[in-house]
Amino acid sequence: MQPIERAIWYIEHSFQSELTLDMVADAVGLSKYHLARGFTLATGMSVMRYVRGRRLSEAARRLAAGADSIIAVALEAGYGSHEAFTRAFRDQFGRVPEQVRSARSTADISLVEPIRMPQTQSKSLEPPRVETRDAFTVAGLKQHYTAGNMAGIPSQWQKMAPYFGHVSGQVGSTTYGVIAGGDDDGNVDYMTAVQVSHTDDLPPEFATLHIAKQRYAVFLHKGHITGIGGTWMAIFNHGLSDAGCRMVRAPQFELVDDRFDPMTGNGEIEIWIPVEA
Repeated sequence: MQPIERAIWYIEHSFQSELTLDMVADAVGLSKYHLARGFTLATGMSVMRYVRGRRLSEAARRLAAGADSIIAVALEAGYGSHEAFTRAFRDQFGRVPEQVRSARSTADISLVEPIRMPQTQSKSLEPPRVETRDAFTVAGLKQHYTAGNMAGIPSQWQKMAPYFGHVSGQVGSTTYGVIAGGDDDGNVDYMTAVQVSHTDDLPPEFATLHIAKQRYAVFLHKGHITGIGGTWMAIFNHGLSDAGCRMVRAPQFELVDDRFDPMTGNGEIEIWIPVEA
């Protein structure tokens, strides 16, 4: 069983009691940051969003079955008051608990069911090379993405394309897709960028990021760009653990050079994951 599958199993056996991201990470032997990124990539939602959804879904079922006391259901779901439970319930389902109990049905709300990981998550990977890269600075377009919603990345690359080769201080022709600023809910900032030698005379819409000297596990994505999500999932699900590497909280990036053809979408892209020295 892979780490993300183990996390789902642990949550399914524990979500009705106190449960935190730290507890899930400890149970599956991952860092909190590794788990947050990997779980979101594999499932499309953050760990704690899944926990909340499962708790509230089971609460909705109890209400639809005619539970006598809403506050008792709220307490069982981990909420200390009727008001807090109602607020969370409405945010999750667009209904208040009384409506579901009165209807005696969950047919008009979207319950969060237990996740079943598809077999395609077990994509094979070549062993990574491990190397240390000196500090460098990138500049480009930055956009914030919420957990599980990275659909805007291709258009972000399109917006960046006219700048390639015309950025003041650009170093070489290699381009970077940099993931930084991640939080425990799986939200991230993504930069389409180039390496620069200085940050003078940059377009006003550009952001810059200095990436410190770091040790990396470097994985290779081969094939069409549309399959890169599967490569990322495989890295977090088993690639890092198979290589004996433990991820640290630092920027990750896709390195795109002349091995990739942007016209056809085919080729090779390196994925650099920061790991413990």
